Amino acid sequence: MSSTPITIAEALSGNFDAIIDVRSPSEFAEDHLPGAVNWPVLDDEQRHVVGTMYKQISAFDARKVGAAMVARNIAAHVEREVANMPKGWKPLVYCWRGGQRSGAMAWFLGQIGFNSRQLTGGYKAFRAHVREDLANLPIKTQLRVLCGRTGSGKTRLLQALARQGGQVLDLEGLACHRGSVLGGLPDKPQPSQKRFETLIWQALRGLDTSKPLYLESESRKIGQLRVPEQLHQAMREQGQCWWVEMPEAARVQLLLEDYGHFAGDVEGFCAKLQALVELRGKETVAGWQKAARAGEWASLFSELMRLHYDPGYERSLRNNYHQLDQAPVLALEDGGPASLAHTAEVLLRSA
Repeated sequence: MSSTPITIAEALSGNFDAIIDVRSPSEFAEDHLPGAVNWPVLDDEQRHVVGTMYKQISAFDARKVGAAMVARNIAAHVEREVANMPKGWKPLVYCWRGGQRSGAMAWFLGQIGFNSRQLTGGYKAFRAHVREDLANLPIKTQLRVLCGRTGSGKTRLLQALARQGGQVLDLEGLACHRGSVLGGLPDKPQPSQKRFETLIWQALRGLDTSKPLYLESESRKIGQLRVPEQLHQAMREQGQCWWVEMPEAARVQLLLEDYGHFAGDVEGFCAKLQALVELRGKETVAGWQKAARAGEWASLFSELMRLHYDPGYERSLRNNYHQLDQAPVLALEDGGPASLAHTAEVLLRSA
């Protein structure tokens, strides 16, 4: 049985038992089709070796060396992965452009007798499809945008809404970043821009347009990642704002919980504060760094909120969300489960 090429539209609507990305591990890590597994026919080092030979010696010599590597790698994947697959197993195979790498894997699987398919245009075609969708995909459901000061529990409220069946798009969760100069997660690097966009695209494709979509107000950038412009514009122009409030003492407690990891990396925290010197001045930032080194976290977070985050965030919100003054207020007593669950229930009932 031979492999049959298919288009990206057929691939996204098809029913496959596996989606196999045969690119190198680094290519796969940058981004890949939803649900794909990585069976590289050339690993990163092998790809570098073959590419160097192609440029410096000849295409023919590079293909000879590369063919042996590809054959050995495919054999290893077949022995490890497909020994127990039934004859009716139907995999989709792709590489960067739908060329030799995916062609080789798809051919081998087809020769065994599997109904393998090769994606025409490969990942490049998928990436173009994602970009086009994000630029043109209309947001056909009502957007409910949670606005509020830093530490007011917006992200936790999104999570509570999701637990109660609400339709949520957690952009900070997808970006692995809390959205401020201190917002990087200690154990989770940000994905690539391509991966971030694929995750957003995947979420938007699965929307139930009969239900509102809850998301948090965001700047154009979350850490190093850009929110797709069409989505950001829809949030500003179509979104119904809800103002989330929490008493200052509870906000400080929430920040102590969410940013507690900095107690084990005080110098890393102080280094991040250096980015605020231009806005707040050397003397003010030096005072914050001194408080961090002294372990005065509660008073430090309180002052950061009052002098830095609250003024800047509210100014940005009012510039971008002109209906903010008419926003209904959601009052959270604190960031605990009971308060979050109750407020989420109130918000869902208003849908």
